[in-house]
Amino acid sequence: MSRSADSNLGPLFSQPLESTNGLTVADLNRYLSAVRKLDDLPAGVELVEGVYLGDGLGGLKLLPDATVDLIIADPPQSPWEGTDLKGSQMTLSEYYEWNQNWLKESRRVLKESGSIYLFSHWRYSGMYQALLSEVFNVQTRISWQFLNSGADRTNRGWRNALGDIWFASKTGKFYFHNRQIETEDFRDKLPGSNFWGDIVDFQRETPPQLKGEKPAAVLKRVIQAGTAKLNWIVDPFMRSGTTGVVAKKMGRRFIGFEVNRDQLLLAMKRIDQG
Repeated sequence: MSRSADSNLGPLFSQPLESTNGLTVADLNRYLSAVRKLDDLPAGVELVEGVYLGDGLGGLKLLPDATVDLIIADPPQSPWEGTDLKGSQMTLSEYYEWNQNWLKESRRVLKESGSIYLFSHWRYSGMYQALLSEVFNVQTRISWQFLNSGADRTNRGWRNALGDIWFASKTGKFYFHNRQIETEDFRDKLPGSNFWGDIVDFQRETPPQLKGEKPAAVLKRVIQAGTAKLNWIVDPFMRSGTTGVVAKKMGRRFIGFEVNRDQLLLAMKRIDQG
């Protein structure tokens, strides 16, 4: 198999001897040549459906104002891990500023009726509430059963069994369940609750290449609540593309950004195959 002529791209796989990346040689022949970078996205002109190799902040900066219906984001704790974009881990202040920047861009690209659902580990949940409050109208915090026991083995206290999802809107009028709802009527008209106890993610039988991905059931509920058919969904930190897979099945248009080329190629395959 031939490699790209661009010698500056670095190694194709971070773990080339691993057999769990979910890609065959035939997949590489098919998808490697189809990889699109941020330079392939027309800046500020129109939305172009697809997935792109590049960081989420850089990708959001290229999108036009007020064009996106829904942003689904699970920001990484180490934004540059597994890439050659930055040699060292961010300091806490740098990480805070980086989050501020991509959230400001998220607000800019959302329509007036648009909203954002931000997945967060409990350790960072308070930080994201504060950050979202700076530029969005925070509507609620959703809790769901995230039983990733391996993540808390060093915890001598209570083992965390919940994941947080912050739901925030750009304005007081936002799209929800196929109608516009004024903020003051939100509590009266909201069907269901912000505790999604019926969805459980054990993360025990998940293939290694899909670790960290959210259950399709969670994403489906978010997409149903925040969009209609053919609406635009953006995932700035796509990983292996589960949001894109669900969005495609539900008839939405999707744009995803991912800095790790291994995961981008897997996302291309998964979204293509549906």
